[in-house]
Amino acid sequence: MIPVQGLTGARVAVLGLGRSGLSAARALAAGGATPVCWDDNPEAQARAQAEGFTCLNLRKQGAFEDIARLIVSPGISHLYPTPNPVIAAAWEAGVPVDNDIGLFFQSFATSDWHRFDTAPRVIAVTGSNGKSTTCALIHHIMEVAHRPSQLAGNIGRGVLDIEPPLDGEVVVLELSSYQTELARSLTPDVAVFTNLSPDHLDRHAGMGGYFAAKRRLFAEGGPDRAVIGVDEDEGRFLAGQMSEGPTDDRVIRVSVAEKLTGPGWQVFSRKGFLSEYRKGRQVASVDLRGVAGLPGAHNHQNACAAYAAARAVGIAPKVIERAFHSFAGLPHRSQTIAEAGGVRYVNDSKATNVDSAAKALAAFDNIRWICGGLQKEGGVDALRVVADRVKKAYVIGREAAQFAMQLDVDAQVCGTMDAAVAAAMAEAEAGDVVLLAPAAASFDQYDSFERRGEDFVAQVTKRLRSN
Repeated sequence: MIPVQGLTGARVAVLGLGRSGLSAARALAAGGATPVCWDDNPEAQARAQAEGFTCLNLRKQGAFEDIARLIVSPGISHLYPTPNPVIAAAWEAGVPVDNDIGLFFQSFATSDWHRFDTAPRVIAVTGSNGKSTTCALIHHIMEVAHRPSQLAGNIGRGVLDIEPPLDGEVVVLELSSYQTELARSLTPDVAVFTNLSPDHLDRHAGMGGYFAAKRRLFAEGGPDRAVIGVDEDEGRFLAGQMSEGPTDDRVIRVSVAEKLTGPGWQVFSRKGFLSEYRKGRQVASVDLRGVAGLPGAHNHQNACAAYAAARAVGIAPKVIERAFHSFAGLPHRSQTIAEAGGVRYVNDSKATNVDSAAKALAAFDNIRWICGGLQKEGGVDALRVVADRVKKAYVIGREAAQFAMQLDVDAQVCGTMDAAVAAAMAEAEAGDVVLLAPAAASFDQYDSFERRGEDFVAQVTKRLRSN
């Protein structure tokens, strides 16, 4: 646990008692603060009270008297589409609003560090797609390099649940826009921006607000190194803002769309080869084509971002290359779950938006595509560029018929995962890929993308065993 510093003796309100909220309450108590907790869910209140925390209805008049700070869980909107009433009450009372990420950065460094030969480092990763794979890959690289490392944030443990860092340790954080938009303290040593595509637009009042939330990790954080994907205008804008000029190697530009040139520091992938250039000269190259855990251009982008972050903390190219080949990938992200009869079965349930699904489709040919779910804003137009890779779509979800009508491919309305897998497997031929890449959220039928992916795995496994 990371005990919270700077709030000893203070009463601190905690709104939302899920994983991050309870973790924040424990860390506040460990640092000498007095957490005052609230959640509208009585079961969540009971869990907090079972741990000895006081629950106080923060909606009541006068609840913020003597409160030093309000800590908010990431799922609670603080500005758009409308402010949560508790947050509005905190504003009215002049109480600062923060989250567990802000508490983490406020409390990470301690006086013990003066005994370390090498100060611990934080690598924080944000962006629309690829964050989890990039973080897991960076963490894996550190393990292969025999550098102590912990993985936290949206992946692994809560940020305040990790152990105090060791000498030379690297902490890798996956941070969503919900987390970066509110944290009062953001001070990573290396900040990574993977890419940007429309997502969570209602929460951020459009693309401008969504990008602004991501940008805070860089503009507010002032990292020593910034690894920035520049395949979208927003990435190019951000790289330009962070750089003092063409030779400023504090910014490492990353691309899978073009060869990057110039006197700065660049990492890019073309035709399956990753290249690192510095001062206009190539200094390293990695063949990604045989890396089983990183298939497709979208995973090559993840590889470039992870490579650049690892280089920023001094890991040698050959060590990174060795780590790539031993990386197994993450569940529900281009995860090959079986191969039988010449057919490959791939679980990419994490492809919850159109852009990530298009990247998953671009990684394979002869696809039997299982898609559908709770559709997000923006339609499915971005999928048309990869439609020629799809032999047939098998559509699930409560609105499967409506989703199928938008596709430019032969589509069968299946409704359920069971029916979709059965139909796809019955028609699959040697050389085909049965791919779950929903291009939609899971919440119409499942409580998470993980449960959806697990159902796909279970249905495939059941039928393979019965054959």
